[in-house]
Amino acid sequence: MNKPLLPDQVRRLTPLNALSPRQLQSLRDQLIPRPLLATEWLFDDKSEVGSSYFLLTGSLSMQGPDGVARRMFAGSPESCHVFSAGSRLLQVQALEDSSVLVFDSAQLDRLLAWRQSHSDLLLQLATAGELTDWLEELLDNPLFAKVPAENVRNMLGKLDSVELSAGHVLLREGDVGDCCYFLKSGRAEVMIGFGRDEQVVAELGVGACFGEEALLTESPRNATVTLLEDACVLRLARQDFIALLKAPVVAELGLAQANELIAQGAQWLDVRLLDEYQRGHAPQALNMPLHLLRLKTRLLKQDRVYLCYCDSGKRSASAVFLLTQLGYIAYPLRGGLDALSAEDYAALMCEQGSGYLARSGGRTERSG
Repeated sequence: MNKPLLPDQVRRLTPLNALSPRQLQSLRDQLIPRPLLATEWLFDDKSEVGSSYFLLTGSLSMQGPDGVARRMFAGSPESCHVFSAGSRLLQVQALEDSSVLVFDSAQLDRLLAWRQSHSDLLLQLATAGELTDWLEELLDNPLFAKVPAENVRNMLGKLDSVELSAGHVLLREGDVGDCCYFLKSGRAEVMIGFGRDEQVVAELGVGACFGEEALLTESPRNATVTLLEDACVLRLARQDFIALLKAPVVAELGLAQANELIAQGAQWLDVRLLDEYQRGHAPQALNMPLHLLRLKTRLLKQDRVYLCYCDSGKRSASAVFLLTQLGYIAYPLRGGLDALSAEDYAALMCEQGSGYLARSGGRTERSG
């Protein structure tokens, strides 16, 4: 039976190499190479979309909408980058016995967007001597899937930390909800029902968020939560929960609208990784990877409009929220590059190489 790839093997694959060890562990079942026999189709134009691939060994024939077949060989620079079925790549067939990695595209993109959105915050806390395991676990909660890093940063300043003893009842079923809790250390159990009908339904560990459902639905508590051991509990008041954890509404633009703004002096920002940017980017687009955006904003101009893009639109939505919070005017490309037709993609992503740099005062220069 095949074994998952080793960390050293993953580091050469973009964008897998941007994920944390914890995130890669969550993909462990998908890090197992899948054999592909010579002449076997990986996918064709009738296959369902939704998977992403890496070529590990062998070679592939890849055909786009123009009908021209090109080859990809394992070990080449191109094979270190992810590819998927879509408007730009219609069918892929093995030229010889090969092996590939197959990922769920939506899961991979969610992990990547999360990692880049929150990496600078986690690094800042770790540098200050804070233990961040609980926060990493917390941010894996689906509740936080669309919460921008800036909201999380603000939330941390709103938390009340309380040391409590084992046996303390934090929530009682039927009570009105006025806050939610995060478990920084210790364990707790969740129980439903009363008297003889009591039933333990879950055990909570470090990083757990609980009590939020009553705040989201404005209904009474639906369970009782009791500490199983001494714990550090973080409390977030209802009004702060609503203000900080509510996903932002970001105004998106279609490509035609974006091109009109570019003609009027707007600037493209490519918020993907450098390796992704160098393979192809929009004309004069600045590479501002999401995880470095906060550091690089000093190079931008407050009076200029910025248009952000990435593959799916998730990273660019987070980038726009951050830029807006810092006083910049920014919009994301609706649906990201994946939503473009093959023709629109080719017209937009027409430049390759190291591209452009932003200098102090907002000047844009061709690099190298």
